Amino acid sequence: MKMRMITMGVLCAVMAFAADVTGKWTAEVTTQRGTQTQTFDLKADGSKLTGTVTGARGGPAEITDGKVTGDKISFKVSRTMQDRTFVQNYEGTVSGDEIKLTSKVEGMDRPPQEMTAKRAK
Repeated sequence: MKMRMITMGVLCAVMAFAADVTGKWTAEVTTQRGTQTQTFDLKADGSKLTGTVTGARGGPAEITDGKVTGDKISFKVSRTMQDRTFVQNYEGTVSGDEIKLTSKVEGMDRPPQEMTAKRAK
């Protein structure tokens, strides 16, 4: 019983310190096609992160495997272009009204892309 209470206390403390990421965030991303805006509509529910990413190519893409752990977030986005599906992995650190994000496309030999998303006013 005592161990269960300690575990519950630790879980509550972790959830209390989870970053507030719910809302709309925008980032300017430099690509081969120039500078583009990506919009992240995020919703945190405890340690689960859901939402969409809009920008780059195509319309909104659903976030999958989204997680919030303290000030860290991670999620995936899948997009299909010309009969090929690409999975982009995002990892970031939240600090106030900014998220420092790194994204990497699975299976592509390209360096990760870094960006800073700012909370939309």
